[in-house]
This record gives sequence, structure tokens and C-alpha cells, in this order.
Amino acid sequence: MSPHEHETAASAGSRQLLAVLAMVLAFAVVEVVGSILTNSLALLADAGHLATDAGGLAIALLAIRIARRPATPERSFGYARVEILAAVINAVILLVVAVVVMVEAISRIGAPPDVLPVPMLAIAIAGLAVNVVSMGLLHAGAQRSLNLRGAYLEVMGDMLGSVAVIVAGVVILATGWTPIDTIASVLVALLIVPRTWSLLSEATEVLMQSTPRGVDIGELRTHLLGAAGVVDIHDVHAWTLTSGKHVISAHVVIEPSAYPPAVLDELCQCLSDDFDFEHSTIQLESTDRRRLEQHSHP
Repeated sequence: MSPHEHETAASAGSRQLLAVLAMVLAFAVVEVVGSILTNSLALLADAGHLATDAGGLAIALLAIRIARRPATPERSFGYARVEILAAVINAVILLVVAVVVMVEAISRIGAPPDVLPVPMLAIAIAGLAVNVVSMGLLHAGAQRSLNLRGAYLEVMGDMLGSVAVIVAGVVILATGWTPIDTIASVLVALLIVPRTWSLLSEATEVLMQSTPRGVDIGELRTHLLGAAGVVDIHDVHAWTLTSGKHVISAHVVIEPSAYPPAVLDELCQCLSDDFDFEHSTIQLESTDRRRLEQHSHP
């Protein structure tokens, strides 16, 4: 993927995020009012998700726009990693919301309030429709960007919340058993934790400059050693700059008779085509130089 392609994907993602943000903000107001009128904790939990999602989506949108700024002498890689920071912030927000909902649910154990199931159901069904449309808008971008995946997971959490509220509303309407409202809110909180933790873990790996997922350094080294004129490879470092942009650096020892430009072309082609590294920095060293260094430093 070229820098231009990455910027185009970010621009498309920002438009989708803006549309989803508008829908989320509008429906958050509806659910807050509805939770007050129906006295439903499950609906309030879903409203809480929407409110935090609005902040998360705004952070994701801002991150995409900041990430498109050009590199500067002070920031040679530009602002691309801002998207990863946004993913971390969104994951933390989701985990906090899950904890708050569970604490509130525990406080209601043994004293479930009366809930109005009909308006609760109507609002939840409308919320589900909003969530489905929002997930459709974000699905493609979520496959390429951790930042957009964070926004996608937030909307998915809301969708699960809407489904839980609908189930709770049907149970209350049919049986009058109001504790299901509290159970549904806890279930929503528990369902979003695993995916959110996975997002946080992956984003943390990027910030820690871990080897990109799916890249085997041993296999990569074997590939590079197969290039014409290459004798040895050392000091190999591979990491992810931001979603979809992998970077690698390495010291490559070549034979004295090897033609450096040809070796570099073959190595870079291999890294780009076989391992999807967008940016590579290769330092070539001659075997003659290595022998001299070993003789000078026994």
C-alpha cells in the first residue's frame, strides 16, 4: 500500500465516521430520555454506550485527520501513530463503561425497579436499526485500521446492547419479571470486554514496536539470505508504524563481488511483495569490512 492509498482510505473512513457520529449523537439523546421515562437500566446502559461511543468516534475522526498531516523534520514519520493512540483510548473507554454498568447492576440486585416494557422495546428496536446501519458503514474500514476497528467495536457493543434490551423488554412484557433488565445490562458489559481487550492488546503491541502479527522473523531472514550475493543478515528489527504500514531495518553482509544496487532492489522487492513491508532500511556491509573488524577487535 502506498502512502497515497493509505491517505485515500483514511479520507473515506473519516466520511463514514462522521455519518455514524451524527446518528449516534442523535440517538443517544433519544435513549437517555427513554431510559428516564421507562426506568430501564439496560436502556440506560445502552445510552451510556452511545454517549461514550460518540466521544470515541470523535477521537477516531480527529485521529484520522491528524494522521494525514505531512511529516516534519521533528516528526520524520509524521502523525500516523495517532490512530493507534485513538484505538487505545477507545478501548479504555469501553472497558470503563463495562465496569460502570456492572457496578450499577450490582447495586440493583434484590431491588429491581419497575420498568415500562413497551416504550423500552420501541426505543431498543430503533437503536438496533441505527447500529446495523452504522456497522455497515464502518465494516470495510475496520478490516484495515485499528482506529476504525475500535469505532466498529464500539458500535457492535451498542448493537449487542440493543439486542439485550429487546430481549429484556419482551420478557418483561410477557412475564413481568423485571430482574431480566439488570441481567441484560450485565450481559452487554461482559460481551464487549473480550473484543475490547483484544483491540487494546493489539494496539499496545504496535506502541511497543513488537514484530507485526503474521511476520516470522526466521522465515523472513531465510528469504533474504536467498538473495544473490547475500552472505549474512543481522540486527533485524521489524515493527508496525500504524495499521497496514509495516517497517523493517536490517544489516546485510554481501560478497565483495556483489553489485549493491542490484542486491538492494532484490531485497526491497522481497520485503514488499512477500512480507508487505511498506518501508525498509537496509544497511549493506562487505565481507571484507567484517573481516577487518574481526581482526581489529579480537
